[in-house]
Amino acid sequence: MVEFDKPFASYVYEAEDLHGTEKLAAHLARQAQPGTVIALDGDLGAGKTAFSQWFARHLGVTDTVNSPTFTLIKEYEGRLPFYHMDVYRLSLEEAEELGLDEYFYGAGVSLVEWASLIEELLPANLLQIYIETVSATARKMHIKGRGEPYEAWVSALQENGVS
Repeated sequence: MVEFDKPFASYVYEAEDLHGTEKLAAHLARQAQPGTVIALDGDLGAGKTAFSQWFARHLGVTDTVNSPTFTLIKEYEGRLPFYHMDVYRLSLEEAEELGLDEYFYGAGVSLVEWASLIEELLPANLLQIYIETVSATARKMHIKGRGEPYEAWVSALQENGVS
């Protein structure tokens, strides 16, 4: 597993509670375009699935989004197709057999929980988020953009914060 290097995050967002998590998820959902890939990692129980649910809601998904731990990939319809993946229980070899490139380079948005487990399979350009537990309700989200448009998204966060 490749560990997210928190000191090299380009932007750190601090959420005091779930409302703060929703604000970041909503902000990023507004930026999403076909082919968007978000690599989501973090402490166990830090709120990866909660972030994913808020992101999906603000992408226009009306279905209930829950953890795809046992189904691996769940597909939802919203403003763009939303592909919610959880690779926690997969080996790299098993992940290779899923044909993830079809999702990553398709018409939708891919959000991958535990993405660091399949680092070698992820596209070069993506948005990395590591959620760190600070307290019972507070979280720090370490964010790094790799390539475009993600570097521009992070630059905008650095300049303007979350709106």
